[in-house]
Amino acid sequence: MAMVDIGELRLHVQRIGPRDGRPVTGTVVLVHGLLTDSLASYYFTVAPAFAAAGLDVVMYDLRGHGRSERPPDGYTLDDGIDDLRALLDRLAVTGPVHLVGNSYGGTIAFGYAARYPGQVASVSLIESEPATAAWASKLGGILDRVMTQLAYNEPDALAWITANRGHNTARLARGAARLARDTTLGKDIPASRVLTDERIGAVRCPVLGVYGGDSDLAELAPRLRSLLPDCRTVVIPGHEHSVLVEAAGTVGGHVLALIRGALAAGRPGAGAR
Repeated sequence: MAMVDIGELRLHVQRIGPRDGRPVTGTVVLVHGLLTDSLASYYFTVAPAFAAAGLDVVMYDLRGHGRSERPPDGYTLDDGIDDLRALLDRLAVTGPVHLVGNSYGGTIAFGYAARYPGQVASVSLIESEPATAAWASKLGGILDRVMTQLAYNEPDALAWITANRGHNTARLARGAARLARDTTLGKDIPASRVLTDERIGAVRCPVLGVYGGDSDLAELAPRLRSLLPDCRTVVIPGHEHSVLVEAAGTVGGHVLALIRGALAAGRPGAGAR
């Protein structure tokens, strides 16, 4: 485990790369989702394959998540983008990087690409979407339910989750309840600045969207392709929002194909200085 000081807080970071002295061909940064997620969802799925393919793989726990510090406030989307920028600066990653984001992590990744287009070689969105007014409204509803049904009714909610989903899911839910109850995350994220269609369409790097066929997000694929000049989407049948964990080999293969295409087109990504 490595704790990296980015100024106002410390983030838990894991970094792996190719073995046996193989050269690094690019840097991929993996950004996880909200509440019950952490960098572990990458560490035990696609990260080893990315490293074996010659990539420098950077994973980190978002503020408030996993082993990273949990400040009481500062959870807007812009805060998440600022954290990513500060982390890459502290790690001396020079850019452009390949960003991969699962769920909310993809919204951070896309927002980073919109703000720093010259620093991003490609973006892969796994069960994710750019920040829009509709996205903010949807996240607001989800987080409101977390607060009312879990954070403020924790004993009964955890008893039900333990009985129906098992102890590990209950452990994750307990951490999510603390995060929602003890921070401003539930208010900050829905109040985040969002992107217009013009700002979304201004992202010129290659973008990949990967969705589970049984997920409601799969219906976003045509709109994503219509807005972005260089976008491909993949729908994996038989999966929902947890497609990264359930179909890691398939998801990782599509992401690697995008990164290799970007490398071949002269968007090399960065190693560390």
